[in-house]
Amino acid sequence: MQSLDLTRSAPPLRRLTIHHFRQHLERPITTIMGPVTCRPALLLRIEDAEGAAGWGEVWCNFPPDGDLHRKRIAANILPAALSAGGLGASPFAALATRFRSLALQAGEPGPMAQVAAAADIALCDLAARRRGVSLTRFLGGLPRDVPAYASGISPDIWEPQVARMRARGFKDFKLRIGFGPDDSLPVARRLHAALEAGESLRVDANQAWDIDRALHRVADLEDLPLDWIEEPLPANAPLADWRRLAEATRIPLAAGENLRDRADFAEVIARGDISVVQPDVCKWGGLTGVVEIARAAREAGRRYCPHFLGGGVGLMASAHVLAAVGGAGLLEVDSSDNLLNSALSAHDGGLSQGRFVVPDRPGLGYDPDIGGAADMLEDTVERVI
Repeated sequence: MQSLDLTRSAPPLRRLTIHHFRQHLERPITTIMGPVTCRPALLLRIEDAEGAAGWGEVWCNFPPDGDLHRKRIAANILPAALSAGGLGASPFAALATRFRSLALQAGEPGPMAQVAAAADIALCDLAARRRGVSLTRFLGGLPRDVPAYASGISPDIWEPQVARMRARGFKDFKLRIGFGPDDSLPVARRLHAALEAGESLRVDANQAWDIDRALHRVADLEDLPLDWIEEPLPANAPLADWRRLAEATRIPLAAGENLRDRADFAEVIARGDISVVQPDVCKWGGLTGVVEIARAAREAGRRYCPHFLGGGVGLMASAHVLAAVGGAGLLEVDSSDNLLNSALSAHDGGLSQGRFVVPDRPGLGYDPDIGGAADMLEDTVERVI
């Protein structure tokens, strides 16, 4: 990865803009965490004294109205943290250090990490644009398009979702399970039976089970050729439980979106019980933190598949990391009702010849169309840095 262009010779940072979007849903999305009544997105734009700018995104899917809280956090703590300079080669690490006492005092390490991750993405985008290279190249890779899978498929409406995403070029799908007394396992079987030649399925339990239930449910799925089963246990379940489950099944286990520390990722990667490693650039680490984890996973023989469900900036940032790191990973693309993916990314929601197109233009490779998503724009906050 190239060193960030945030040295003393670089123009100072001058302005932070936060764009807050909400797509209100007529039909709520049922999740393990509760009903989703709107799809939010918080985009950061960080501008330097010469007018160059980069874009980032704050993870804010949960809890309901969590986007409002994170917007206020970002507006209140980021300007002073950015104006202090000295962010070095990893803005995420520097900002996380600056926010450490506040995160402990407020009991909110998650939101603080998500704000720091968004700023890291924006500053990497800014640095790459100033150098005239794509984020893929900035992160040390060569331009390439990446394979992707359709995520967020709900057990109650799986048929139209699969049909819609199949028409957009997807052949790989992920079903959310863990609902009701049967945990949606019969739906998984019906969806698998409906797959066409060359298509594949994976499932996501969203941390719904303890170890005893997970052992039974994974055994029930053992005969299906699943690509992986995601978060069958809580992210903070004892490592002995992950080992026990991994030894009980041939199905690869996937997790990582809810890990929050380099040491935790390092231990998970070294142990190998979780063979599909899924950090989220907007939840923890930003680009500089996640590319380090992704490369460590690949070097250890694990599979790196970025987690992401949000707006378009985070989606495109995730695509650039996967393109830079390579391997057998798939990009996660939301198949539920989320206009903020297509409206705020350089992507139309479909694949080209079976692959997700990653722009080879400076930075992210595009600017979010704020005007085009104006009907979903709640408000904009500006702060001088």
